[in-house]
Amino acid sequence: MKSGFVTLVGRPNAGKSTLINKLLGTKVSIVSDKPQTTRLRVMGVLHRPESQIVFVDTPGIHKPVTPLGERLNETAHSALADVDVACLVIDATAAIGKGDRFIAKNLPSNSIVVLTKCDRASHDMVIQQLSEASTFEAEAYFPVSGLTGEGLPALIDHLEGRLNEGPAYFPSDQITDLPEPWFVAELVREQLLSKFREELPYSIATRVTEWEWPRIRCEILVERESQKGMVIGRNGEVLKQVGIAVRTQLANEGEGIHLELRVKVDKDWQRKSESLDRLLDFQEPD
Repeated sequence: MKSGFVTLVGRPNAGKSTLINKLLGTKVSIVSDKPQTTRLRVMGVLHRPESQIVFVDTPGIHKPVTPLGERLNETAHSALADVDVACLVIDATAAIGKGDRFIAKNLPSNSIVVLTKCDRASHDMVIQQLSEASTFEAEAYFPVSGLTGEGLPALIDHLEGRLNEGPAYFPSDQITDLPEPWFVAELVREQLLSKFREELPYSIATRVTEWEWPRIRCEILVERESQKGMVIGRNGEVLKQVGIAVRTQLANEGEGIHLELRVKVDKDWQRKSESLDRLLDFQEPD
């Protein structure tokens, strides 16, 4: 049997989470059109007849302006340690810039470039992007779509070929290392991200504080008192919609779940190390 770890890195909003979900055929990372949606290092496990490929989704690497941003960059860079294959994910619809070049310069020489969102780019644009990315001198280049799945079989076969013989790191029925309470908290944050624009999404954090199945309490943190009412909505309508959407995503598991959402102000939590420890390090809820 072959096994190993494949880390996906790239700029914010490059399409890493959509890609990993499509590779696995199930959802392990939340997705939105907001940069820096991914805040955790999430592993997703692809079980094949003769291999186990562990994909590692990471936060987008960017120029940080807050301690939260610095922590996200540290998480992404640390995920590159001791991996079998590093994949630089590039958005086919956005010009290759300094951020892509900075990341590429710090990757191993045998890394792979994955050009995603090709379903949204013209043929000429894809060719141009691949031409520009050729300066990275990666081992291989794969134009793919994380939405349609185009190009993914060839990518998976190539990755499997790069792996060495090894043990199964996860049981055959496990697809992620993300604890279920954390996944539910991420689903809540994903729904909130879809409802707000401008700066508010970056001021929102979520964590499950009580887990007594089927009763779950999830805490939603905002940074200012003025944001609290926006998240709750008139007569609690926003929270109601979020709760319904999360239970729907949990499918059969969501049946009978009582999901309690509470909004709390934690002033400037993005700049507090104790708040970041609580929100970014896996811990069991009470």
